[in-house]
Amino acid sequence: MAVDVARLEAEMAARVDGEVRFDAMTRGAYSTDGSNYRQTPIGVVIPRTVDAGAEAIAVCRDFDVPVFSRGGGTSLGGQCTNVAVVIDWSKYCNQLLSVDASRRTCVVEPGIVLDELNDQLKDYQLEFGPKPATHDHCTIGGMIGNNSCGSTAQRTGKVVDNLARLEVLLYDGTRMWVGPTDDEEYGRIVGDGDGDRRAEVYRALRAVRDEYGELIRRTYPDIPRRVSGYNLDSLLPENQFDIARMLVGSESTLVTVLRAELRLVPTLKAKTLVMLGYDDIASAGDAVPGIVECAPVALEGLDDVLIKLERRKHLHAEAVDLLPKGNAWLLVQFGGDTAEQADDAAAKMLASIGRSRNDDTVVFYDDPNHEEELWAVREAGLGATAHVDGVDYWPGWEDSAVAPEDVGDYLRELLRLFAKYHYDGTSVYGHFGQGCVHCSIPFDLVTAKGVADFHDFTEEAARLVHRFGGSLSGEHGDGQARGDLLGIMFGDDIVDVFRHVKTIFDPHDRMNPGKVVEPNPRDGQLRLGVDYRHVAGRTYFAFAEDEGDFARAALRCAGVGKCRHADGGVMCPSYMVTKDEVHSTRGRSRLLFEMLDGGGRGGAISDGWRSTEVRDALDLCLSCKGCKRDCPVSVDMATYKAEFLAHHYARRLRPASHYSMGWLPLWAQLASGAPRAVNAAVGPRPVADLAKRVGGIAPERQIPRFAPESLRRWAKRRAPSPPGARGRVLLWPDTFTNAFSPEIGRAAVAVLEAAGWAVDIPTAPLCCGLTWISTGQLGVARRVLRRTVRALSGHVRTGGLVLGLEPSCTAVFRSDAAELLPGDNDVSRLAQATVTFAELLHDHSPGWEPPPLDGTRVRVQTHCHQHAILGNQADVSILQSAGADLEVLDSGCCGLAGNFGFERGHYDVSMACAERVLLPELREAAPGDVALADGFSCRTQIEQSGVDATPLHLAQLLWASGGVGGR
Repeated sequence: MAVDVARLEAEMAARVDGEVRFDAMTRGAYSTDGSNYRQTPIGVVIPRTVDAGAEAIAVCRDFDVPVFSRGGGTSLGGQCTNVAVVIDWSKYCNQLLSVDASRRTCVVEPGIVLDELNDQLKDYQLEFGPKPATHDHCTIGGMIGNNSCGSTAQRTGKVVDNLARLEVLLYDGTRMWVGPTDDEEYGRIVGDGDGDRRAEVYRALRAVRDEYGELIRRTYPDIPRRVSGYNLDSLLPENQFDIARMLVGSESTLVTVLRAELRLVPTLKAKTLVMLGYDDIASAGDAVPGIVECAPVALEGLDDVLIKLERRKHLHAEAVDLLPKGNAWLLVQFGGDTAEQADDAAAKMLASIGRSRNDDTVVFYDDPNHEEELWAVREAGLGATAHVDGVDYWPGWEDSAVAPEDVGDYLRELLRLFAKYHYDGTSVYGHFGQGCVHCSIPFDLVTAKGVADFHDFTEEAARLVHRFGGSLSGEHGDGQARGDLLGIMFGDDIVDVFRHVKTIFDPHDRMNPGKVVEPNPRDGQLRLGVDYRHVAGRTYFAFAEDEGDFARAALRCAGVGKCRHADGGVMCPSYMVTKDEVHSTRGRSRLLFEMLDGGGRGGAISDGWRSTEVRDALDLCLSCKGCKRDCPVSVDMATYKAEFLAHHYARRLRPASHYSMGWLPLWAQLASGAPRAVNAAVGPRPVADLAKRVGGIAPERQIPRFAPESLRRWAKRRAPSPPGARGRVLLWPDTFTNAFSPEIGRAAVAVLEAAGWAVDIPTAPLCCGLTWISTGQLGVARRVLRRTVRALSGHVRTGGLVLGLEPSCTAVFRSDAAELLPGDNDVSRLAQATVTFAELLHDHSPGWEPPPLDGTRVRVQTHCHQHAILGNQADVSILQSAGADLEVLDSGCCGLAGNFGFERGHYDVSMACAERVLLPELREAAPGDVALADGFSCRTQIEQSGVDATPLHLAQLLWASGGVGGR
């Protein structure tokens, strides 16, 4: 495309109130969505207001360049990939503008996230009904573009069924509100005479309705989940000539949505969930019509393949264990104003199908917590099925739909088609109550035969669904994945009408070209393709779960966008506070993919491991490892970042913080000889300021003070631990406990000895290598770790346990060590032998009882690495047994995250992370409340934040609560 990009960018910056980002880093992060497709955009504009977004499109018009809108960027049909200017509405244009509770409507901007909208509507006891699995990060604008549905559509319908009006902008600058139009209003609109663009559009659409109305009635499938194609049926007289509804699902190919007036539904006050087991998924499909007659508010199906994958990936393990007997399941939900109403409706359904609550194929839930857990099992489907045993599973035929009464028979035919193409291991699940079937398929998208099979399979699948009178898409839209198959579903005449409608709105094809109308081929612009060749070379980490290949690790992200949510969990703290795609786990994954592409195939990143764009995107990664646990496909960005830094700075000068904080164990060892002198030397402000400047430390931070006596020195002078009835345990003196918080180690020894353990503490300087790992000095980390493993080998070979008090260091032994030293049996033994303080007492000390806490309010800040690697079940059990009034904060990362929060330039992001939940919760604490934080980073963040709270380690709490427990 011949366009002066530099002039375009300059004009955008001069005229648009927003972030104008044509840099390689941003373009790379936006190069793909959740689909099989990849196209690097011209640039990205993030408008601060709706009017600024309209001005951005005006600039595009002046330069005659394509444009499209983007919300959460999770589209599976390739709708959000194009060589165009991307307008991202999600960061700023996300307001609820008004609510009319009496009419049950509201007006919103396109970037508002569904869950955030519904949270703001709670006081009205209203909600926007459609709820896709991506509800905590999908935007209303994106939902309108794709005509989204979700599980709740059983009750509330698709987006098209829940829309009152739209304010839209045409590429030519025409701006108007559209909606249902009766003859009187139509007459007013077109009565102004020629030359009015709005009147011209209305006349042209009325002509389409009049000429093709009967063809539309004959051709469009009469099923709940027809999402494919333009909603031409909304133009029919019986549907009120509703242009707003006609534009729903048009995927940014016709107009830009500026505002939307939505229809709302009352929230359900009570819900009951019933799980029904079946012999196979097709049999579950056969049962759908009978259950639909009982009017459930949701009716979902899932097969045993999905459940086995979730078990294997440890996703929602407790919820999976709640399933009834069967090899496939229907999840049936009923609602009402009271729990009794919902329970009664569920009981009537069971009676109508000849089952009861006592059957082993039935589980009945009316506990909201269990219901949420089971919904999480269903919503994890896309992520759980994306990567299985080294095989990649892809969208492309992931949301076909038929009539609910045909689900069973359609599934049998679809499974036969999978078998024909040897697409083994494909999981089938979906919104069975509306006939929508989801699946991810192991398409081979890197060889000529594999791509040809993908092409042929999707054509056969399209003919199959057409034979059933169904729809190519029942939820995710057409985009590029199904655009060139629309002729099979609708016939050439209707496809010609689609083209005509496109010319009415966008005669020069500048709105998201190559999608839906005159689409790019479904096997073109593939993210992979026959020319895909990513070679990462030798790496420090083994990447065992990705066949030892960093390129496969970089490809792991499926684009689900779970990392883009605003609240809850640990992943992704930097996105939660910046709302920037580049600083999401997904955005960083995309850039690593682009880096390995080396600028080929139109990519934005051309300098490989030396890329400053990738470095800058990773700079705000806190290495919290939250994504390793929270991401549906277990992307481990902390490890990817460490690997990248190792290569990026190979044989080059590093940032000062890598020497000051990366080598902290060495400096701590040197300081242990004269800790008071060191503290005094860096205590006065001029000296401290100089030390921070030289060390790359944020000026706002205080340098932690070394303890007067390290834990190792204390261990040397203390009497040997008396023989313990339970045996001997080795307490690992990590750098943070040893040099800064030895009182935690001493408290742990007291508690453990009273609990019957003999405690040994190594007195030689040893280290797990954590700080070298987090700064990407992996060669040093490997040497340090290997030395430590040798030193501990004698203990672990005899079955001895190693106790870790600092979660991040403990996690190195349990996880990172095996990745840095693969194939070492002593490393494997060390991983199995390493336990947390709570695990040692709870899991390895039978009969031990904690000292009573007698209702003490305990607010727990769980360390990120504990969340990701170790788990906190033992900690929670101990505190509950002690009688604590326990609250485990859903605060995510504290924001300090090891060296991150100390590094110059990170202070604002670090504190913003802490201010999300942690610090406000502690400010509200009453006198006597306990802030429990096992991690050194968490405690330091709390101590340096100015809140009136003294954080304790669990060992300190148990020791200070009146003793050491009982045996």
